[in-house]
Amino acid sequence: MHIYDVVIVGAGAAGLFCAGVAGQHGLTVLVLDHSEKVAEKIRISGGGRCNFTNQDCTAANFLSNNPNFCRSALTRFTALDFTALLQRHGVAFHEKHKGQLFCDHSAEDIIRVLLAECAAGHVTRWQPCSVKSIQSGSDTASVDACRYEIVCDRGTVRARAVVIATGGLSIPKIGASDFGYRVARQFGLRVEEPRPALVPLTFDNASWAPFAQLAGLSVPVQIECGERRSKISFLEDLLFTHRGLSGPAVLQISSYWNADKPLRINLAPEVELPHYLAQAKVHSRKLLANELAKLLPSRLVDTWIERDNNAGVLRQRPINEVSDKTLAALAAQLAGWELTPSGTEGFNKAEVTAGGVDTRDLSSQTMESAQAGLYFIGEVVDVTGWLGGHNFQWAWSSAFACAQGLVSKLVPVERPT
Repeated sequence: MHIYDVVIVGAGAAGLFCAGVAGQHGLTVLVLDHSEKVAEKIRISGGGRCNFTNQDCTAANFLSNNPNFCRSALTRFTALDFTALLQRHGVAFHEKHKGQLFCDHSAEDIIRVLLAECAAGHVTRWQPCSVKSIQSGSDTASVDACRYEIVCDRGTVRARAVVIATGGLSIPKIGASDFGYRVARQFGLRVEEPRPALVPLTFDNASWAPFAQLAGLSVPVQIECGERRSKISFLEDLLFTHRGLSGPAVLQISSYWNADKPLRINLAPEVELPHYLAQAKVHSRKLLANELAKLLPSRLVDTWIERDNNAGVLRQRPINEVSDKTLAALAAQLAGWELTPSGTEGFNKAEVTAGGVDTRDLSSQTMESAQAGLYFIGEVVDVTGWLGGHNFQWAWSSAFACAQGLVSKLVPVERPT
């Protein structure tokens, strides 16, 4: 029988970081993972350089049924705290865009740091090793008691606490599973229905046919969804694909988009299109398409004109010969393109999973659940960050909060040798 203070299920960003912190504070820690490799999501992120945090990260960059839940953890372990850790390990990094921090060399640098922190905490790691069952013991009166029995490929383990850091359903090819949600439900905890987030959006073939030829074209846009108080928008680049839309703008809005609801896209967000076209009519004799090509890629202009009922007029006439009514209608369409996706590319292409273990059943201070001694951290929790390093920061912050909670509750006790 193997006995540990803490068993952590999941050797990803959150699991490894939690293990290192808890181990360095004197707890005996075992990490279990069904995959052969550690932290594969770190390895493939950011084009292999890992966008490991965002220096402007705040609670406003996250969505959850309880938006305030993440504040405590994010405040107690910040992006500055994580970059200080990287600096202690000699990892070079840089800002790329809007506060996003990437490794100069490789995502392997982050993994190396996490494994070094685990080694410093004398953490035991079993991989590959699948967990077959987790059961709580009958003696839960004392925190010194081994509350949990974990049956895995290498036998039975007893632990005073269990941490679930198994992530969500996104990118199943690297081992994603619903294990964390099943454990939560097993112990009577609520789970917000998981769904793909930071994911490309798709359209039915007929409606998308005119735009499929634009695959690979990128354009800066303002994109929004929702109504009134629930409205949210992003100013980012949009990417046309054969099946629909992707790029940072669409990945961001996808986390908030609800099925069968429209998106609104301003294809020229840096100008007031009605005013621009009205002024161009006064001062220019160029073809309308040529004037629009000053604002938008010519491929997009040509495609847009071809699908318009006034295609002949828009393609052949100088802008000064186009009616005010036609120009106003064109400006409204380009600045307020409304379209309704048929769906998403699903968990195979989603960068993260929205939904997860309901935060109403978790402590924001320690990440402990209503089931004493059972903790949930990282992506498995109903806290989902924006694109740009926020989800990794949630992994670090929730893991740190959990480790601190474990240390304060599970003061190491002397065991007979």
